[in-house]
Amino acid sequence: MDSEQRTQLRQAAAKLGAKYGHRYYLGKARSNAKTTELWQEAGALGYLGVHIPEEYGGGGGGIGDLAAVCEELGAAGCPLLMMVVSPAICATVISRFGTDEQKTRWLPGLTDGSRIFAFAITEADAGSNAHRIATTASRDGDGWVLNGSKTYISGIDEAEAVLVVSRTTDESTGRLKPVLFVVPTDAPGFTATPIEMELVAPERQFTLFLDDVRLSADALVGTEDAGLMQLFAGLNPERIMASAFALGIGRYALDRAVDYARTREVWGKPIGTHQAISHPLAASHIELELAKLMMGKAADLYDAGDDQGAGEAANMAKYAAGEATVRAVDQAIQTHGGNGLATEYGLATFLVASRLGRIAPVSREMILNFVAQNSLGLPRSY
Repeated sequence: MDSEQRTQLRQAAAKLGAKYGHRYYLGKARSNAKTTELWQEAGALGYLGVHIPEEYGGGGGGIGDLAAVCEELGAAGCPLLMMVVSPAICATVISRFGTDEQKTRWLPGLTDGSRIFAFAITEADAGSNAHRIATTASRDGDGWVLNGSKTYISGIDEAEAVLVVSRTTDESTGRLKPVLFVVPTDAPGFTATPIEMELVAPERQFTLFLDDVRLSADALVGTEDAGLMQLFAGLNPERIMASAFALGIGRYALDRAVDYARTREVWGKPIGTHQAISHPLAASHIELELAKLMMGKAADLYDAGDDQGAGEAANMAKYAAGEATVRAVDQAIQTHGGNGLATEYGLATFLVASRLGRIAPVSREMILNFVAQNSLGLPRSY
């Protein structure tokens, strides 16, 4: 349950979201522009760094606070996808594993939004199997050389650097192990190609190519021995924030549907008086609230340092939020009838966006695999 401080944070974030709203968001998306004004104001108010230690300009809170901001902006109709990436994944990993110099160099800008980092793990031939990542890092004197490619990477056109998940050889075993590098988007050998999407959103998706990208030694985040621990320090917050992103969209859609059901009259009474309308909306409200509770549990476990417990809860929250949001958006459109597809009512663009919660950053099928294996102790299926 939210604390009094987090409730106040939610109210403040909701007020900021209402200042911009869905028309602002949709206008930016359709004109291929960015929600720069909203991002910058959120940063100036401290909302993008609410979870970052105070010594680097942050609010000293937890990932649950950042998730609350993300959810409330989404509920106002202006979700910020890069909140899931730049402050949640990248800043969290640097905060936990970066050197003192790296923290001092990067965290203040990530906190106030003046810096935006992207995150690159997905590869075309690896899919959900992170163990098949083929992007490799080789030593080059005191530095490194990266080669490989990534796909479906968000926000490259607004990021100054990318936190790239690569692999290098463990000299003691000869096996490949994951390592993370901060790669400037203007580095020689780094190129990005946009992916045409049906998704109507200000954030764009890209395929990345790294051809002999040379990096200095300090581009390596933390140490090359942190391995999976360092990687999952970013993936658990990613799932928590993806839940918040989805929940915001679900709440926005449900609110529009409820308002419409109260005011739209057929045969002399509001359509919301009919159980065929009211019951599915009530069910959506229940599902969204249950997903929100699981998201809160995941955030509390993560902030308490329980990475294993947070991993289970974050995956469950991501699954629940994705399912609840798809149903909420679908039911909101159905409640509006033909109006649900009209631009005026601000719902149809979220029909595609709501599917993100079932697909990215991890599919519902892989979450079910995780729960079956890790929560229920069933044999591994893959």
